[in-house]
Amino acid sequence: MAIINKPTDYFNTKLYTGNGGTQSITGVEFQPDWTWLKDRTTAEASHKLYDSVRGATKYIASNNTGAEATDSNGLTAFGTDGFTLGSTGGTNGNGITFVSWNWKAGTTVSGATTGSGTAKTYTGSVNTTSGFSIVKYTGNGTAGHTIPHNLSAVPKTIIIKSFGGNDWVSHHAPLGNVDTLRLNETGAKVSSSTSFNSTTPSSTVFTVGTDSKTNTNDGTYIAYCFSDITGFSKMGLYVGNGSTDGTFVYTGFKPAFVMIKASSAVKDWKMIDDKRNPAGLGGANPVRYRLAANTNGPRSDDGDGQDFTSQGFKFRTTDSHMNGSGTTYIYMAFAENPFVSNTASGSVPVTAR
Repeated sequence: MAIINKPTDYFNTKLYTGNGGTQSITGVEFQPDWTWLKDRTTAEASHKLYDSVRGATKYIASNNTGAEATDSNGLTAFGTDGFTLGSTGGTNGNGITFVSWNWKAGTTVSGATTGSGTAKTYTGSVNTTSGFSIVKYTGNGTAGHTIPHNLSAVPKTIIIKSFGGNDWVSHHAPLGNVDTLRLNETGAKVSSSTSFNSTTPSSTVFTVGTDSKTNTNDGTYIAYCFSDITGFSKMGLYVGNGSTDGTFVYTGFKPAFVMIKASSAVKDWKMIDDKRNPAGLGGANPVRYRLAANTNGPRSDDGDGQDFTSQGFKFRTTDSHMNGSGTTYIYMAFAENPFVSNTASGSVPVTAR
């Protein structure tokens, strides 16, 4: 397996300030296939999630059950180094600061679904190097319907949203095949044998049941699929200790982005990255600013925060959304740098902050 020496070729956080007109956001360092936008300091707009499979101008919101919507003045195009915005306030309001989280897929895939029931069409985009794929598929309403993800590895996280109004549903390997979480809710894990049909995803497909959130006949769905890639991405589980000398989570790389959700308690989905921090603190620890995927609220400032280290992240907070004593959490993390990078002159360890 090749080592990803430059994670920003596949994932990058880009901050920008809206101008209320049109502008091109560059500096992403690749053409994104999934761009997640949120204003950072107001509660004026929902999260806006765009991807190249559904097409620019079409968004879904992580913080509600709404159907896919089209905004001709939102994200209007994906470019070779970023994306272009129109005048919509929720993505480009004048003077408002925004964050964009960007992932690269890039290889187009298409075909027919398999398994039980009537085969249906799917399209998508995949990057096996970074372990990420986007799949747009049609449901058939039959338990045992299998959806090709094209990762050539077992996905550890799968996040699905119907194009119609319905909850998000997500599979996380450490929770098993029955327990799922809702991205738009604070709730603890939900036991449902019909969402993913109680079947472990394979290196080629994931399996859905009869739940309308994942497999209504002729319903349309988008799935974001992730596998672990050594030195680049890690999906896992940890237990909080409720202390300012908090739990350390080993990832094998210095994180650039982490999303966390308590699976055993009613808590927000917390999103943390290495670009947003108080003025003057820059990229230094602790990393303090957080947004919640399940709300349209502004960022919060946790003065204790967490440290991003060369090999993972460590909590300095007793906040129960991330480090409650005895609470179980799932996380997904993406790298700023691998712990050890390969160069022409040999392996180079990454230093901590």
